[in-house]
Amino acid sequence: MIELQALVEVFQVFGYEAVFLILLACGFGLPIPEDVTLVAAGVISGLGYTDVHTMVFVAMAGVLLGDGVMFTLGHIFGRRILKVHLVRKIITPERYAQVQAKFEKYGPWVVFMGRFMPGLRSPIFIVTGVSRKVSYLKFFAIDGLAALISVPLWIYIGKFGANNLDVLLKTVKKFQVGAVSGAVFIAATLIVIYYFRHKRHIRGLRKEQHNEKHDKHKMSDSAHIHSENSPEPLNPL
Repeated sequence: MIELQALVEVFQVFGYEAVFLILLACGFGLPIPEDVTLVAAGVISGLGYTDVHTMVFVAMAGVLLGDGVMFTLGHIFGRRILKVHLVRKIITPERYAQVQAKFEKYGPWVVFMGRFMPGLRSPIFIVTGVSRKVSYLKFFAIDGLAALISVPLWIYIGKFGANNLDVLLKTVKKFQVGAVSGAVFIAATLIVIYYFRHKRHIRGLRKEQHNEKHDKHKMSDSAHIHSENSPEPLNPL
């Protein structure tokens, strides 16, 4: 990967600021793989140029800010943003159809999966905003959860492989293949958990409504019986 060596050289000179800005630009659709950028950030930490824990924090900030901007633009401008020239380059009709299909299948959890799908991240976040079916809170909660997995993972892979880039490149390729499958599995698990919890919640509400109706019916019957058993008033002489 030529990008990895080039990014390592840039990050060695400019440090945290370069990592933050390039990850932010990745969120805007810059054609540099985000995972490779994170690995390069880990490499310079492994070589002693930066602190790895600080780097994780900086990278999280760049990633989430970039994602948030894309989501917000889609949310504010709606489908109008799809007519902007730069956005049309990122979201081709084919990509838009792909994202729509995934959104229909997985709902808001497609945001989680998007973090592990190079080439579809920006389109997913923009289209999620355009749909307006996901609140800001839910978007950042799901995206943040995914970032907490992906960002430290790639950075620490880079840190521990910093002294052997050949082995590191092979490791990155293996993880790139497994990351998507892992994301799909995790997202599917979360969807199943959410489904059963939601179903249980609905069942509980129905039970409460049934009990309320039953209580009202009993009170009505009790009042009716009480009125029947009440003595009739005496007629005055």
